[in-house]
Amino acid sequence: MTDTSREHPTADWQSLQTTLRTIGHRRLILVEGSQENTCTWMHRQLSRMNTSHSLWVGRAEHAEAVGLPHLQANHYQQWLGRETSLLVWDGWQGNPPDAFAALAGTLQAGGLLFWLVPPLTRWRHYGDPDYVRTGLDQAEEHPFAARLAMVISSDTSIIRVQADDPGLINWPELPANTAGFTPQTTDEQQQLLQHLERFGQGRRRRPLVITADRGRGKSAAMGIAAARLLLAGREQVLVTAPSRDNVDTLFRHAVLELGDELAEQSESDLVTREGHRLSYMPVPELLAARRAAEVVLVDEAAGLPAHWLRDILLGWPRVAFATTVHGYEGTGRGFAIRFREILDRETPHWRGIPLHQPVRWAGDDPLEQLVFRLFLLAAEGAVEPVPDVAGVDIQPWVPADASEQELSQAFGLLVDAHYRTTPADLRQWLDDPGAQSWRAVYRGQTVGVLWGTVEGGIEAGLAEQIVQGRRRVRGHLLAQSLASHGGFPEAASLKTLRVVRIAVVEQARHLGIGRQLVDAAAAACREQGLDAIGTSFGGNDPLVRFWQSCNFRVVRLGLRQEASTGEFPVQMMRGLSEAGASLETQLRTRFARHWQVLVPRHWSQLEPILMGTLGADLPPNAGPDNDDRRDLQSFAHGFRGFELALPMLQAVSVAPGVMAWLSRQADFPLWCRAVLQGWSWAALQAALLCSGQRDGEQRLRGLACQLLQNGPEL
Repeated sequence: MTDTSREHPTADWQSLQTTLRTIGHRRLILVEGSQENTCTWMHRQLSRMNTSHSLWVGRAEHAEAVGLPHLQANHYQQWLGRETSLLVWDGWQGNPPDAFAALAGTLQAGGLLFWLVPPLTRWRHYGDPDYVRTGLDQAEEHPFAARLAMVISSDTSIIRVQADDPGLINWPELPANTAGFTPQTTDEQQQLLQHLERFGQGRRRRPLVITADRGRGKSAAMGIAAARLLLAGREQVLVTAPSRDNVDTLFRHAVLELGDELAEQSESDLVTREGHRLSYMPVPELLAARRAAEVVLVDEAAGLPAHWLRDILLGWPRVAFATTVHGYEGTGRGFAIRFREILDRETPHWRGIPLHQPVRWAGDDPLEQLVFRLFLLAAEGAVEPVPDVAGVDIQPWVPADASEQELSQAFGLLVDAHYRTTPADLRQWLDDPGAQSWRAVYRGQTVGVLWGTVEGGIEAGLAEQIVQGRRRVRGHLLAQSLASHGGFPEAASLKTLRVVRIAVVEQARHLGIGRQLVDAAAAACREQGLDAIGTSFGGNDPLVRFWQSCNFRVVRLGLRQEASTGEFPVQMMRGLSEAGASLETQLRTRFARHWQVLVPRHWSQLEPILMGTLGADLPPNAGPDNDDRRDLQSFAHGFRGFELALPMLQAVSVAPGVMAWLSRQADFPLWCRAVLQGWSWAALQAALLCSGQRDGEQRLRGLACQLLQNGPEL
């Protein structure tokens, strides 16, 4: 039951907050109308409200007019780890989904989120300013925004204000709660504290991984535990996170727990009377300095690259990671799945601890439920077992036209399968006019999905400028990358379907469903007259092999590691038209010629198994000549030293069939590191690949002998 009424001249938002606080709820107030009227209405309300612990997201002058702290939406990570009681979001300045979901999580019980927006009826066609940076401003319609409007319209907990009809408000009926809500430590949080204390004083190499939704008290528990460990005798506890602001809550609770034992305090350090220290260090500084510490705590771990997490895991004796499962990053589950592989391999005695009970608001908080629905933060893939592919149907699919259940299942697959899937990805998927999707259906359940987007088709003059580095256009990630880095303007002018994401439910992997999805997309591309289908992803051996099984070939390897995964981007393609096949050959041939020069300069740390797979995929060079074959014989039988033989060994490595043969041999990691990646003997010895130069050379000679006797004909 809701009451629609005119705003009282002194609308009592303070009383509303008090009431909400007693029941542990937070509320969204949707302020609809023109840009001027929504802002004017908001300023009028704030003039008679308590604005401590408040934040205005939008234009600085609007915040300054009412004395509120200001933040631009794209800087939202600076505010994480803090708490607010009042949040004003000026939707007229842009609505990036990741930022909105994140900052909603900073509100305490009793908190109000005022969202200033155009009328809901305009959302499908409204040109959100945030669309420009993602290329969505080219879309005529925005199904993602229309879906948000639909969800909001059906949610009776939302307080809606019509700013153009001054002060018309519908007030929802508030639930009664006689018991009252008090933010307090939950049983789960108490158990987590005990686990953290035992971990911090216990045996080495037994890391903890704490996963929770926002508001579950994980950061508070880490702060309390850090303080208790210092008081119990630990001399140095280090804390790191994506930014210093992320650990405000952790430090605040550590200060309270230390009490009178706190002797010194700064922004990055707490020092006890005994001289024991809790310190924050940014990850790059932490890894560079390698400061000794008994314990390292990593907060918001899913916001950090995987290779940094691995380096921290292996660099200190006791490491605890905490991350948000359904948070703004959208990375929690993907993080848990991908990082678990590293944990299982490097520290098999690790322990996972989930938190479910909220601390900062009640379990039935309407705002949390609304944000989860808006951005599908709790989306999960199907769990239907798939015994074989006989009953699987591959069909074109438009996510914007799907039911909520279908969309949730499909998006849940992406979240589970990829390291970083965010609410912004959902918007891109629904709104990109170039997007094309296919899904695999088994007994009515979505068990696989492929999301692609059409790129290229850029006119020849502009394509040439892209190659020259003089121009850059929004979007067209793969097409522009291959044009500018590969050096062929055809990569930008031809039309390609880039596979953005592909995912298959875990119970149905390795049955060929992924290949069927790719084949369906390729067939559709041919019918549409597209020239190629391609993909770009953080390179690892299983993924490269999957795409090879789909008849894709390597055309480029990026020179810099991806921030999210720490992996080098691999770009692969499959030519479909005559022009597309010609471009694929040109790119592969050029990359193969440059490969050996670039390996020691940029890919010296690439895993040998991936080096072997990539190298074997490239077109072979002409192979060794008679002089090279004679030198290989001399090296194999000990008549020629390694350094003099190195150019010949590199030439032999790219001969037809040699890399594929080498990668199957036990000593290939030594060959890869020494011959291709240019490692020193000291580095090879430290990596346990040989016991020294003499041993290393002897084993390489043995591998050369096997190559001559059993390898491909040279």
